[in-house]
Amino acid sequence: MQHTNTQDTIVGLFVASGIAGLLFLAMQVSNLSSFVDEDSYTITARFENSGALKVKSQVSAAGVKIGHVIGINFDPKTYESVVKMSINAKYNTLPDDTTASIFTAGLLGEQYVNLDPGGSDVYLQKDGKIEITQSAIILEKAIGQFLFKSAAEEKK
Repeated sequence: MQHTNTQDTIVGLFVASGIAGLLFLAMQVSNLSSFVDEDSYTITARFENSGALKVKSQVSAAGVKIGHVIGINFDPKTYESVVKMSINAKYNTLPDDTTASIFTAGLLGEQYVNLDPGGSDVYLQKDGKIEITQSAIILEKAIGQFLFKSAAEEKK
């Protein structure tokens, strides 16, 4: 069986394109593509519990990605999680009474911040703060409350 340079070149290009495809897929899955610095502004929200939210997690409104989480810190005075988000500048019309909730997406339980715009005529500005938040639902806590409630009803 005789190999030609043409066959070797085609196989090499095929392998290289496969590696490039895997690299692209890995970047999409891990959100590394969000490092591309776009024109954006930052806002913060405080949650009682941020659950498994991570830096680079998606921030969306109406199911559309409008930004990403750039920082999560603990406030030792209020015992709250402070989530800092970068919002794409083209979405600069979020009312200042917007609410932020932490939801879970997909089978793997990846968490993201969902913003629900309010009705105010005043918009969030750079370094704005979202006052109304809903923390992440912790599955273990919900199951524990359900079991505790079931046990209490059985005792009656």
